Amino acid sequence: MLWPSGLLKRVSQKGALFAFWLLSLFWLPLQAQECLPFQADEWVSVAYVYDGDTVKLKDGRKLRFIGINTPEIGYDGESSEPFAKQARQALIDLLVGNKRLALRYGQQRKDRYGRLLAHVFLADQRNVQSELLRQGLAAAVAVGGNLANIDCYLVAEQQAGADGIWSLPRFQGLATKSLSAATEGFQVIQGKVIRVGESRKSFWLNFAGKVAARIDKRDLAVFKNRLELSQLQGKTIKLRGWLYQYKGQTQLRVYHPAVIQVLR
Repeated sequence: MLWPSGLLKRVSQKGALFAFWLLSLFWLPLQAQECLPFQADEWVSVAYVYDGDTVKLKDGRKLRFIGINTPEIGYDGESSEPFAKQARQALIDLLVGNKRLALRYGQQRKDRYGRLLAHVFLADQRNVQSELLRQGLAAAVAVGGNLANIDCYLVAEQQAGADGIWSLPRFQGLATKSLSAATEGFQVIQGKVIRVGESRKSFWLNFAGKVAARIDKRDLAVFKNRLELSQLQGKTIKLRGWLYQYKGQTQLRVYHPAVIQVLR
């Protein structure tokens, strides 16, 4: 974390510790994080690479990589998203000479489409997700119950700098007030929180332009001691996830505080 010039010289040690605690409520300290070590719950072989984060295994199962999202390859005449083909090729290149992959399962083993979910390692114990993130060909994501390693993946993502997908305007953070109802799928958005609301099952971060981020109360345990939602009101934040339309409103579900960055 970068401190304003001279700040630490003007406050006492006790004051500095308090200031650090306060700022840490609104900023994920992306320093060296402890990453999940190599673990082989199952060894598998790949038959086909669909895109940068999804493959077909030789036994017929589909595997979706935990913790990352890569641009979509276009099928049936549709155009591929920028850097989608590069992400797919980067994964193919990683698999050259690695006939078998080690899978480390998370809390949730399958998604709603029946695809296998896992952290993926090469035979030399390198984490595949981290390799793609460092090349700027994937974005770190936190979804469902598979939240382990999100801090580690965000650190790997930062190492890409402005390369790959991070050179694209849409990944700088689309303004919430300019989003249309047609804006769906995975996006990075930013805007001012005009209201922090609460319903029976959820907390809501409401933005201008009929846009809202939802935090299910069942997920609040992972926010404890990392982010105080009530203090986000009036703050301009950047976050990421899958947008969808519900009752005339653009919504995004947030599972982990690591994907929320306070800008000011």
